[in-house]
Amino acid sequence: MTLADSGLHNLLKNLSRNTQAVLCLVGALACLTVSDAIIKWLSPELPLHQITLFRSCFALVIVLLIVQLEGGLVTLKTRRPILHFVRGSMLVLANMFFFVGLAAMPLAETVVLFYTAPLFICILSQPVLGEKVGLLRWLVIIVGLVGAIIMLRPGSEVFRAVSLLPIMAALSYAAMTMMTRKLGIREKAGALTFYIQIAFIVISSITGLAIGDGAFDLYDNKSLSFLLRAWTWPDSYQLQLLMLCGGIVSIGGYLISQAYRLGEAPAVAPFEYASLPFAVVIGYYLWGDWPDSYAFVGTGLIIASGLLVFYLENRAHKKALQHAQIDY
Repeated sequence: MTLADSGLHNLLKNLSRNTQAVLCLVGALACLTVSDAIIKWLSPELPLHQITLFRSCFALVIVLLIVQLEGGLVTLKTRRPILHFVRGSMLVLANMFFFVGLAAMPLAETVVLFYTAPLFICILSQPVLGEKVGLLRWLVIIVGLVGAIIMLRPGSEVFRAVSLLPIMAALSYAAMTMMTRKLGIREKAGALTFYIQIAFIVISSITGLAIGDGAFDLYDNKSLSFLLRAWTWPDSYQLQLLMLCGGIVSIGGYLISQAYRLGEAPAVAPFEYASLPFAVVIGYYLWGDWPDSYAFVGTGLIIASGLLVFYLENRAHKKALQHAQIDY
């Protein structure tokens, strides 16, 4: 039985491709936010490269099951292995920036700054994908970036350079999304997720061999220590968390690949904000973190700009359909 024969597929195929993509994205974000919380929880104890290696090894098992449902190992054949690896490397880079920042920042604040990713996706969608981004949408994107600046508060005493890391993660993620759109026309979501995990395993292994002895962990800094800490074998509790993290991140990775494979980037990207409620609740429950007034204002501007971009893209899409019907 393939995924195409399942009842879930029959239900989803009656929805528009963008609606299917949005549902996939929201489900992915629920999974990935829980995964982020697990990694933050483990960050004082294990190094980042070890967590990502274990997570990806466990995730690869789930991904191979998904690949089997999509048609078997034959779906992994590709004529663009280098592009797959570059795409995977962009996501590895995004994860590194995000999690190194997360080790020293509240979960919700890190997630919100990463919310600039949809704005970068819209910016890149015109030169990379040829998807038109009009003047009004550019103004909306600027509003969102102003929201990020308010949250960063450069020049003030509360500004921390580590706060720039989630934004760098967002830019890397946006570049990865553009590659997903290019690959997704002919590649299955399972294949896209498989090569992502392979990239994580390869890069994490190389990093572990290079710095896994902890010789470079010389700084009294949460972020740098998380990146440079020595490899230690996880205990049973940590191993269970890593297995759980691998399972949910594989499902989330599959769904997010499916989302951007099915939908148009400007239409899907604003729903990246769906992870905020999860992040706020988890961050408050586990660490007692609560955003301050500046964070709320910045968050409001970032989310409002994303939703306006979504509205403008939908309106433009409907007009294009109407013109097409008239011409026909």
